[in-house]
Amino acid sequence: MGLQIDPGSMFERENNCLIEESKRAMKQEHLLLVDDDPELRDLLRDYLGQAGYRITAVADGREMLKAMDAAPYDLVILDIMLPGEDGLSLCRRLRAQSRIPILMLTARGDEIDRIVGLEMGADDYLSKPFNPRELLARIKSILRRAGSLPENLAAEDVHSFRFAGWTLDAQNRQLRSPDGVVVDLSGVEFKILRVLVERPNRVLSRDQLLEFTQGREASPFDRAIDVQIGRLRRKLDDDAREPRLIKTVRNEGYVLAVEVEKA
Repeated sequence: MGLQIDPGSMFERENNCLIEESKRAMKQEHLLLVDDDPELRDLLRDYLGQAGYRITAVADGREMLKAMDAAPYDLVILDIMLPGEDGLSLCRRLRAQSRIPILMLTARGDEIDRIVGLEMGADDYLSKPFNPRELLARIKSILRRAGSLPENLAAEDVHSFRFAGWTLDAQNRQLRSPDGVVVDLSGVEFKILRVLVERPNRVLSRDQLLEFTQGREASPFDRAIDVQIGRLRRKLDDDAREPRLIKTVRNEGYVLAVEVEKA
């Protein structure tokens, strides 16, 4: 039997894409690039400008903070290796003050840097050297999620979720234990837990979790989601050897295996 496609749903998807493109055409997103390499700043300013974005490029954290005081931005492209305050510290500071999307750049190849950056609240991570087309694709993906997907956790789409005695306050981005103790979550941990509580008893693959939380697919050796799930389990007092909350489904992914109530 051949593949059957619902023309109605197909039309709806195409129509939604046209609406999104129309909205993008009406608004020129303003990106803030923070990198101490003047040649790279000039290259990306020209390339991203030709792609339709408004670009402000600065060399360090001090200039970044001045720029952000002077104008609103839709996304920050932030290099880790900066003179003075480094990108990880700046990422932590930005995330404490706002939900602005952050894409981190680094010349380092160490996966630990990527994990730390994501824990600080970055939305995605790109290693240097990179193809400008890949950077553009990452930017589009982040902005698309920030502007349209409920998984982005927009302020107008917030709830409180209760599961196994725990409470996730999505509006204040807080996790409370059954004893009422507030448990600190990193930006990525919060996003993953939010995705899981919105889809209880449903298996989610690593690719799905990365797409929902970071807008990218997993590479064959990408263990970032596994690391974050391990951290979440510890914070939820969920035994990794015999988890009762976040369970591993072999060769498939992870599932929040409890009932969830929306408060």
